[in-house]
Amino acid sequence: MSYLFITAGVFLLDFIIKSYMDKKYARKVQHPRLNGAIILEKYYNRGAALNLLSQKPKILKFLHTAMLIAVGTVYYFIVRYSNRPVAKTGLALLLGGGLSNLFDRYTKGHVVDYFRINIGPKWLRRIIFNVSDFCVFIGALLAALSVDGTCKEA
Repeated sequence: MSYLFITAGVFLLDFIIKSYMDKKYARKVQHPRLNGAIILEKYYNRGAALNLLSQKPKILKFLHTAMLIAVGTVYYFIVRYSNRPVAKTGLALLLGGGLSNLFDRYTKGHVVDYFRINIGPKWLRRIIFNVSDFCVFIGALLAALSVDGTCKEA
């Protein structure tokens, strides 16, 4: 049951932040934080990561939905029948983040991204993220590590 709370928590946290950003911040206006290491900047991403498929929104929405159905199915069986806490946590993060971004696609026609990391390589500084993006990345990494046995389960 706690894994459902992780999924719901990720979705709810990102939903609240996206709603706040949509109401309080103008698009493409930068607001430095933490001495400029983080920049808040509202951006409407019509594509997937790095605007992939931004010109094909119907295909992207279909692929995003299909992927989440697959992840949700695996999540159900892993949570229900497995004793693999790393896989469960990873899939919970992945599903929560994916659902948050998919919700945006269906309700707004775009995903609301709102912060960039302003340290490190130049390519990283150009990317605008949201909390769900990090949860999807970390969740996929945890799930993949647990599947091939690299990550020891408790």
